Amino acid sequence: MASVRDYLRQDKLPHIWCAGCGDGTILGAIIRAVDSLGLKRDNVVMVTGIGCSARTNAIVDFNTFQTTHGRALGFATGFKLVRPEMTVIVVTGDGDGAGIGGNHLIHTARRNIDITTILVNNGIYGMTGGQYSPLTPLGALGTTAPYGNIEPPFDTCRLVEAAGATYVGRSTVYHVKLMEELIRNALMHRGFSFVEVMSQCPVGYGRRNKMGSPADMLRWQRDHAVNIKAVQRMSPEELEGKFVIGELSRREDQEEFTERYRGLLQTVAGQKGG
Repeated sequence: MASVRDYLRQDKLPHIWCAGCGDGTILGAIIRAVDSLGLKRDNVVMVTGIGCSARTNAIVDFNTFQTTHGRALGFATGFKLVRPEMTVIVVTGDGDGAGIGGNHLIHTARRNIDITTILVNNGIYGMTGGQYSPLTPLGALGTTAPYGNIEPPFDTCRLVEAAGATYVGRSTVYHVKLMEELIRNALMHRGFSFVEVMSQCPVGYGRRNKMGSPADMLRWQRDHAVNIKAVQRMSPEELEGKFVIGELSRREDQEEFTERYRGLLQTVAGQKGG
């Protein structure tokens, strides 16, 4: 196995993430998943939008480009249609992916295009000022929710599964081995793959909501996550206030979008030739 540092642009370091942020751990899991599959860096493209998680493309040595806020999946879809042989990874945040980019998310899932999307859920717009996002828990504080958020958050995993995603998983930064496994499975899956990672934002979210140190926030993830393998043995009361992690859904019965697109091109070419 290559070193993680072999996948980083050394001239772009140090990174700009806050101390205790989960983004570096997530990037490490992505790199190890790519390395374990033997994927060549020149055949991998990472697309990001705007936000803390978007800074992954500044330091990772893949083909990378950063797009406008919420539009990473739109750009990635165009790229994948032109270069279907490439492995395309989108890294997005809860605001970038489920807020301003939420419409792109459901339609990309609907198409079942072969893109692996990793949504980093830290419950806040971390980089742009601490506003509450569509994934901020009820009652949590943000700069735009000084008295507590009153909007119920999305369950993005259920959302994309209902929209048509054929691989769906959830992990936390604490469960790093599970996160790496889910990302590796998502990369191998032919179709739209979605992995939500519950991450800690110790500055923008943690301080404001008095969650303690980054280590305390990781322990919170550990104590509130339930592996899907254990869910059936638990009562509704035991599951109250918890969230489910693991491989939540996998389907192999849907045609992948670029294959359908190629079929359309062949049909059109045949009609014009006739």
